[in-house]
Amino acid sequence: MTVLAVDIGGTKFAAAAVAPDGEMLARTEVPLRGPESAGRTLSEVVRRITERVAPDRLDGIGVGSAGPLDPRRGTVSPVNIPAWRDFPLVDALGETLPGRPVRLAGDAQCMALGEWWRGLTGPIPDGPTGRSRAMLGMVVSTGVGGGLVLDGVPYVGPTGNAGHIGHITVDPGGEPCPCGGVGCVETIASGPGMVRWAAANGWTGADARALAADARAGHPTAVRAFERAGGALATAVLTASALFDLDDVVIGGGVAAAGPILFDPLRRAIGRNTGLGFLRRLRVEPTSLGRDAGLFGAAALVLLQGVA
Repeated sequence: MTVLAVDIGGTKFAAAAVAPDGEMLARTEVPLRGPESAGRTLSEVVRRITERVAPDRLDGIGVGSAGPLDPRRGTVSPVNIPAWRDFPLVDALGETLPGRPVRLAGDAQCMALGEWWRGLTGPIPDGPTGRSRAMLGMVVSTGVGGGLVLDGVPYVGPTGNAGHIGHITVDPGGEPCPCGGVGCVETIASGPGMVRWAAANGWTGADARALAADARAGHPTAVRAFERAGGALATAVLTASALFDLDDVVIGGGVAAAGPILFDPLRRAIGRNTGLGFLRRLRVEPTSLGRDAGLFGAAALVLLQGVA
């Protein structure tokens, strides 16, 4: 069984053909070119894969999408794709490969499952196949998302939206969030949130990539932006760990790609605020699969049959 894996993000779409052993037979990625381009971009990534891997070799479709989403109806409403509200993503993909099963989960849920399957492997002696028994995957990028893998199975919750860790409130007096809440992790630790705060405090750069470069160079406002992000993420991570007794947290996404300038303050904040003894075993690491984690997880939705 070879699977078409699709990863729907707020700034780019990716797709791959993935074999049962995890080999990626073909891969492509296309940036979104404006708010109305999502449908064309979806068609483009699928076309590029089916030109390289014959459609009759593809036995199913796994898709991870930014949310919120409704897996029962097969619809998605990504916050950062305003043109898609209750968009019938499962039906749209089903039309590209008629007769194949389509399985849908959140993009960060897929990132977590991909890391569990093809990335992080322990050693956790009592975990299935040596992997974590309880793992949180996080995507820190245009937004902040998350997904849980518990005893080798993605936990998606009754509505399919479990893991929205970016919308834990960490600053009740903070900035309004696009989700409707106030002071969510995403308002502080997402790329746009960090840039907004830095600009309001005198920084004059263009985007999150420039902010990371300035933080590495020691620009105080840029450094402080990453410290704030690390602190917000630490609060969310410790909250989730206290609830689920996590072995591991794996973090990917564009902001996480900044490396030590994010992970150092994140780990310091976790160290300062860890109280309960069982939380001290928690491991927090960057993704080992980079931009491919979500694609591996989307494929695993079909190959491992992990989501009902």
